[in-house]
Amino acid sequence: MLKIGVGPSSSHTLGPWRASERFLQVLIDKNLIENISSVKVDLYGSLSLTGKGHATDLAVMLGLSGADPEYVPVQDIQIIIDQIKLTQKLKLAKQQKIDFIPERDIIFNADFLPFHANGMKFTATLSSGEKHEEIYYSIGGGFIVQEKNDEEAVEIQNAGEYPFPIQNALQLSKYCAEQNRPISEIVFENEKILRSEEQIDHEIGRIWKTMLECMYIGCHTEGTLPGGLHVRRRAYDTHKNLIGDVKYASPQEWLEAIRKTEVKFRQILKWVSCYALAVNEVNASLGRVVTAPTNGSAGVIPAVLMYYLTIENHNAGFDEIKRFLLVAGEIGSIFKKGSTISAAMGGCQAEIGVSSAMAAGALTELMGGSPEQVMVAAEIAMEHHLGLTCDPVGGLVQVPCIERNSMGAIKAINAAELALDTDPKNVKVPLDQVINTMWETAKDMNSKYKETSQGGLAIRVALADC
Repeated sequence: MLKIGVGPSSSHTLGPWRASERFLQVLIDKNLIENISSVKVDLYGSLSLTGKGHATDLAVMLGLSGADPEYVPVQDIQIIIDQIKLTQKLKLAKQQKIDFIPERDIIFNADFLPFHANGMKFTATLSSGEKHEEIYYSIGGGFIVQEKNDEEAVEIQNAGEYPFPIQNALQLSKYCAEQNRPISEIVFENEKILRSEEQIDHEIGRIWKTMLECMYIGCHTEGTLPGGLHVRRRAYDTHKNLIGDVKYASPQEWLEAIRKTEVKFRQILKWVSCYALAVNEVNASLGRVVTAPTNGSAGVIPAVLMYYLTIENHNAGFDEIKRFLLVAGEIGSIFKKGSTISAAMGGCQAEIGVSSAMAAGALTELMGGSPEQVMVAAEIAMEHHLGLTCDPVGGLVQVPCIERNSMGAIKAINAAELALDTDPKNVKVPLDQVINTMWETAKDMNSKYKETSQGGLAIRVALADC
């Protein structure tokens, strides 16, 4: 659920990027790569309607070029894109050079493919004239599925025989009760099926380092975001007002400085908002973030975790960070299995709502809550995001997306506090029921409010007026 990638969107940027990589791997596995003369990419549905604002076309080019979203230096991204546009050449997987004109070879189709709103078709033409075609869907959070036939789509992911297979919140609660263990420990046992304890700690450390660096960069970068809306970065000014104009050698030094800063009660919400804004301003400028569970909602979880580290527990370290991310990831996974984490399918409730639920549950465990109270916190957070639409102005992940991360983080903290004062026996709406309700709401929601920029704020705010 927590992937390192490049902004601004997990479904519209990271997903198509990963699909491009997957398509290349298919060609390599079939020994076709050296015989490719051209590649055409058709984008459908939401990928087409808001793809340019979400840099979907750039992601496709980067993926086909063999750049990895986790490791490519962000400063090299524009260089790679400019080179392709200037030369009208693209080197597939850094191996086979082909003619490639983005305006001709990446086609934005307004119609939708049947399985999912984020569909894409890759067509490679061989020197013999033979064509090889693959269809993929970006289902949110950087996850992709591949169409195998008209009736079936198969998710591309690792699978394992887990000691505690989890499909819903009720199952997770039962495991915790039977084992008398917190959620983080149950999740950790499942993770050990996929990788060693050392590998788990390494990856969690890498995820946290990326989150911290992202907040640090956002808090220390001023100016205007790209894309035409002329949105001014606000994290820089807020951070400067809170801590002053002080220079730090590293993100970790910055974190320790904040921990030593006396925070007045009325400043707490400003700090949380600052963290969230910082992440999503980096995301909006094609910076490196962690999908949590998506890029558009990437600021909520790091903001709430930073709240815990800088406000609630100055002595917390890696163990607490690990527990937080394990719990958050599992809650997000349950939402993905029972509903969706794609705004193109469910509106913004599927992104900010889910991220708020993830953060609320994780914070509750760290604050001493029981597994049942963790579920209550996640339920409260989502319950008060039900029906939230996705109507990005200009197809950009900026307005209202950046502010929504701040609101989602604040709601998560409030939900955790409410849950800690709640006897789970008195709860009327179980987490699984609110997940089911979210999915029903998603299906009932008008399609123009599902990341199409065809309704709401997207048609009320003119780019020319910004």
